[in-house]
Amino acid sequence: MGDAKSSWPELLGATSEVAKQKILSDRPDVRVFVVPVGNNVIGNFNDKRVRVFVNTRGDVARVPSIG
Repeated sequence: MGDAKSSWPELLGATSEVAKQKILSDRPDVRVFVVPVGNNVIGNFNDKRVRVFVNTRGDVARVPSIG
């Protein structure tokens, strides 16, 4: 997937569910994980994973990207 989308800056501030649906629409080959900001995550790179970091309201707080 050489020119496949790898980040979603337009989702900043969106709800986690909207973000998840959009990412899976663009990239059905990845798994999406919703993670509260501040939670520890393993730093390994995975080209089939997108982490959606959300604030306490459940809104996207960081640009979701492959990794």
